[in-house]
Amino acid sequence: MQNRKVKFKSMARQEQDKKKRKNCSLCADKVTSIDYKDAAKLKRYLTEAGKIIPRRITGNCAEHQRMIAKAIKRAREAAIIDYVFD
Repeated sequence: MQNRKVKFKSMARQEQDKKKRKNCSLCADKVTSIDYKDAAKLKRYLTEAGKIIPRRITGNCAEHQRMIAKAIKRAREAAIIDYVFD
């Protein structure tokens, strides 16, 4: 009987590990500001259609996601990044 419980707990642990949240890569690098002129870095956070990727997918914290969104919008306004990609 006890062996079944151990197997069930280990399966639950495996499922929990799959759903583990990603850590913010910008927090890990201790980034304090994001430059809107760095198009290569900003394009990592855009889809092929030009939409901003949500933080649940990128794993960014809320503070850095807001900074990324502002930088992307500034870069679009300055014509550094296109609004829509072909």
